[in-house]
Amino acid sequence: MLSIVIPTLNEEKYLPLLLEAIKKQGFSDYEVIVSDGKSEDKTISIAFNAGCRVVEDEGRSPARQRNLGAQVAKGDTILFLDADSLLPDDFLPAAYKEFRKKNLSAAGFYLHFNSPKRVYRFIEPAFRIMSYLGQYFFPASVGVGIMASKIAHDTIKGFDESIYIGEDYDYINRLAGVGKYRMIASTFLYFSVRRLEKEGVAPVLWKWFVGGIYFIIRGPIRKKIVKYEFGKY
Repeated sequence: MLSIVIPTLNEEKYLPLLLEAIKKQGFSDYEVIVSDGKSEDKTISIAFNAGCRVVEDEGRSPARQRNLGAQVAKGDTILFLDADSLLPDDFLPAAYKEFRKKNLSAAGFYLHFNSPKRVYRFIEPAFRIMSYLGQYFFPASVGVGIMASKIAHDTIKGFDESIYIGEDYDYINRLAGVGKYRMIASTFLYFSVRRLEKEGVAPVLWKWFVGGIYFIIRGPIRKKIVKYEFGKY
């Protein structure tokens, strides 16, 4: 069984789109857990009305909310998705089948940016190359989509909630230490560009670059070296 965990904070605009995409998948062996940070909009009611399991906490951080969702997960495999993600057709059956066939402990996904702007057509192949090479030399993945075995997640005690930013990189790095990490090759995820559009492509890319270099050189980022806000988009 697959447990889909979605951390949310004021996601009434995007969550319905993701939940509808999940329902349209050719896959039924799953549960959806919405882990909410006390949203002030209709996020929780949307989740309840869609038949999701809901957990709430005032921690308001992706790491905290992913961990809370994973704690109540019943599946042998957990799929962490951001609320603004969108799924291509047959994403769930393809990803779950490949994950189990390859006996993975963790997996990341190649991303397609959900915008026709030319700049994103340049970013996509660069990200794909880095992701492909990283699975062999430097395991890391972005939190927009991460698949992990429940056993491996519990073994490493989940996400490190003391990390300010880059908890997804740290999580994958530690999962790779207890099992096998690979990028899923049979499908992909649509990546929302809402943060890039609001903050600007260059500033966000620079923030990612600084965070990545810091993580490689000094390890997990536990202080505010860059500005990051959860639930502001």
